[in-house]
Amino acid sequence: MKRPLLTIVVPCYNEEEVFKETSNQLSLVLEDLIDDHLISDDSKILFVDDGSKDQTWKLIENESNENYYVKGLKLSKNVGHQNALIAGLEIANKHSDCVISIDADLQDDINVIRTFVEEFIDGYDIVYGVRDSRETDTFFKRSTALGFYRFMSKIGINLVPNHADFRLMSKRALDELFKYKEINVFLRGLVPLVGFPTTKVYYDRKERLAGESKYPLKKMISFAFDGITSFSIAPIRFVTLLGFLSIIFSLIAGGYTVAQHILGNTIIGWPSLMVSIWFLGGIQLMGIGIIGEYIGKIYHEVKKRPRYAIETDLYSTNNSFEFLKEVVHNGMKDE
Repeated sequence: MKRPLLTIVVPCYNEEEVFKETSNQLSLVLEDLIDDHLISDDSKILFVDDGSKDQTWKLIENESNENYYVKGLKLSKNVGHQNALIAGLEIANKHSDCVISIDADLQDDINVIRTFVEEFIDGYDIVYGVRDSRETDTFFKRSTALGFYRFMSKIGINLVPNHADFRLMSKRALDELFKYKEINVFLRGLVPLVGFPTTKVYYDRKERLAGESKYPLKKMISFAFDGITSFSIAPIRFVTLLGFLSIIFSLIAGGYTVAQHILGNTIIGWPSLMVSIWFLGGIQLMGIGIIGEYIGKIYHEVKKRPRYAIETDLYSTNNSFEFLKEVVHNGMKDE
C-alpha cells in the first residue's frame, strides 16, 4: 500500500518564542512516522504566518532552508486564526493525501498524531482530537466552555465537545470542506457538516510552551458569538419570543389597570411606567443589535471578498535544498 503524504498545518501569529521548539518536536514526529513506514518521505510541516509583527516569518524562512520537512506560507496581513488555517489547509491539500491542523503552542498532544495517521490508514476521513478532561482550565473557563457546548447543542448546532482545531482530514474531506464558501468561517461547525467516516482520539492537553494565549476572554466571546450566528437563527427567534411575551404581559397589565380604574382605586403609575419603558426599550435595542449582527454577516457574505491574500508560498515553490532530506534524516537519527 502506498504510504500517504501527510502535511501538518500550523497557524502562527507572533510565535517567535515557541517556533523553534515546535518545529523540532513536529519534525521528530514526522521522522518517527517515516521510519515506521506510516507516511511518505515527502511529508511536510507547513507554518502559516498570519501577519505576525515579530520575527516569526524570518524564523520560518530560515528553518525552511535548514530543515527539509519545514515549509512556510506568509499571508499579506493578519486575517484571523480560522482564515489562516483555511489558507494552510488549501495549500497543503494540493500536495497531500491527508492534513493535520494543530496550534503552534503545542498544548495539544503531538504523541497522538501517530494514532491520527493509523486511524486514517484504517479508513477514517476525519479524526478529531478531543480533550479527555478540562482539569487544567480555570473554573471559569471550564464552566463557560461546557456551557457553550450545551447551548450549541440545544439550538441544533452539531459540534464535537472539547474539540478545537486539532484534527486530521483526508484529501476528499477537505475537497468537500472547500465547497463551503462563506466568509464567516467557523471550522468547528463546518467540519461535522462534511460527513464521511469519522472517529475521535482522546488526549490530555498540556500547558503552553511559552508566550501568551492568542485567545483572551474578549476574543473567546467574539469567537463563540460568531459560531452561534453563523449556524443558527435561534437568537432572532429568542428576541421574537421576548416580544411576544412582552405583548402578553402588557395585555395583562392593561387589564389590571382597567379593572382598578373601574373599582375606583387610585393608581400611582409613574414608577411602573418608567420601568416598563426602560424594559421594553432594552429588549428593542437588544433585538436590533442581534438582527444587525446577522445583517452585518450578510453584508460581508454578498461582497464575496477573498478570505486571505498570500504574499509568499514556500510550499508550492520548488525546493532547491533536496539534499537536506538525507542530512536532516541522519541528523535526527543521531539525536
